[in-house]
Formats: sequence, C-alpha cells, structure tokens
Amino acid sequence: MREGDLLLCYMTGISRFFAILEVTGEPFQDDTPIWEEVLFPSRVPVRIVLELPPENAVPVKSLSESLSYFQDMKSPHSWTGHFRGSPTREKPEDAQVIIRALEEAVDTPIFREYDPAKLDRKVPVYETNTDSVTVPDDSYISLVEQNGLSTAETAQVSHEEIQWLLLDLGSQLGLDVWVARNDKGKVFRGQNFSDMPNMREALPTQFDDATNRTIELIDVLWLKENAIIAAFEIEHTTSIYSGLLRMSDLVSMQPNIKIPLYIVAPDERRQKVITEVNRPTFARLRPPLTEICQFIPYTSLIAKLEQARDFLPYMRPEFLEEISETLEVE
Repeated sequence: MREGDLLLCYMTGISRFFAILEVTGEPFQDDTPIWEEVLFPSRVPVRIVLELPPENAVPVKSLSESLSYFQDMKSPHSWTGHFRGSPTREKPEDAQVIIRALEEAVDTPIFREYDPAKLDRKVPVYETNTDSVTVPDDSYISLVEQNGLSTAETAQVSHEEIQWLLLDLGSQLGLDVWVARNDKGKVFRGQNFSDMPNMREALPTQFDDATNRTIELIDVLWLKENAIIAAFEIEHTTSIYSGLLRMSDLVSMQPNIKIPLYIVAPDERRQKVITEVNRPTFARLRPPLTEICQFIPYTSLIAKLEQARDFLPYMRPEFLEEISETLEVE
C-alpha cells in the first residue's frame, strides 16, 4: 500500500460496503493493542473519506449488474470468493462502481434492515510462529498439486479423496479424527484410512446409543478430547438427501447439540444442496437445519489447503467459517 491509495471497507456477515479510507503514509509495525481479541501489528495510517452505519451501508448484491465478479459466475455464490482474501486489489472499473454507490448512499441514505448477529460474528484469525513454520510432508503437497485441484476441476475428485483430505487436515490441526464406521477399511493412494494419525478407535460416550449410531456413520468427524469439533458429510454423486437425514436425525435426537455441521460437495451441486436442505422436512426442525448446517464447496476447501499448507499446524478449526456458506434461501 502507498500514500494516496483508497481502501474500500466491507462488512462481513451482512455483505455490505460501508466506508472509504485514504492511505496517508507508509505502512509500519506497531504492537500497541487496539482490539481485545488479537494483535494486528502490520498497520497503515489512514484518514476517513466517508463512512456509513450498517443500516445505510451498500449491499454488494445491489451492485451485481455492474461488478465484474458477478459476471459469468459458475454458481450463484461464486462472488463470495472475491471477499475471502484481504486486502484484495479491485479492478479500476469495479472500484469506481463501489465509490459512486457509497457517495450516493451518503447523499441519499436508504434504510435497510440487517441481522446484528451476522454482523457480530467474529472472523477467524490465524496466528503463526514466524520463527518456526512446519511444512506438511511431500505426500500431502503432491496430493494437491498432482491432481490440479486448484483449477476447480472437481469432477476429477473422488469422495474418498475429499474424505482423506478432511481427515488429514483435522490430524494436522492437532485434532483427533473419526471416519464413518463403514469406511474404516477404505484406502486412498495406498494409504489406509485406519492408519491416519490421530484416528480414534471409539467415539465419546456422552450420547445415548441411538445418537452414537447416527454419529458414527457421518463421513468425517474432528474431535478434541470428548468434544466433537466439526462433522462433515461429503455429497459427491450420491443422494444429498441421505447425508442430510443423518444430520437431521442428530438434531432431532439432540436439539441442543452445538456441533458445527458441514455439507461438503462439488461446486456444481451447491444449488441442489440448498434446495434439499430447505425442504419442509429439514426447515421445520428446531432449530432448522439451515441455521446449524453450512456448505463447503470443493474448490474453497482445496484453495484454502493450498493457501495455508505451510502453517496448517498453527491454524484453528474456526477457519471453516471463512470457507463455508450459508444454506438459507435468500
């Protein structure tokens, strides 16, 4: 960043542009705390050009006909990838569209309701030890690179491949992992699932037998001691309905359960997943499945693995919030 650059500020959670900042000097390092949650020492001096409260901020979707990343989308949610990195350099034509919209919003404010809970949701932060970074072994890196998974050619990715990646990822995060009971004998590229480091031989016993029978058939679980950190159902080519039924059975038997639930599927199946999870069978659950179950497209998962592969052991499971998408119909 250089003096004179403009920073276009975006609110995650409610997906709105709300401010323009101008860089007024050179970037610098400063360890003086600003926020309670975490220290951000890499800083740049700025002045506020304009700002809007959340209720008057500009929804990104209101600009969809004018912004390049909404054009030729492969799916209705492809645009979200543009906001998964920060800072992201905007194309000049896109920047002008956003600046004009913000200026108009200051001159002619429009009130738009928003969900405060979505705005308050914390964005995951990853900390690394810059003095010592552990690099994953060659087999992990070659798995990603040899298959060209970053090219979004998800048709070439198998169910077992994604299952293995999720197991390996959980293990590298320092968590225990569990693979569906009927998949323990599976092999991927000569590696037995049962030989995965940190593979659990048994599940925690805090649930009743009926709940455990459902949980033990979920494709992949991440665990820490007796707590289930995340549950993943991979819907590659099979009926999406069967995986959702396992999730809904779990919610029905344990309505107060706090396990983050994820449907992982090829990008092109996104709309199918959204349609199925919003069926009355799942929407009438308390809580509705859409409120506790998120969608992770293959390309987002693979892209994150490539981006973070040098510091996976230092990451927290909360990074899943960054790559997952809501399943609610907008």
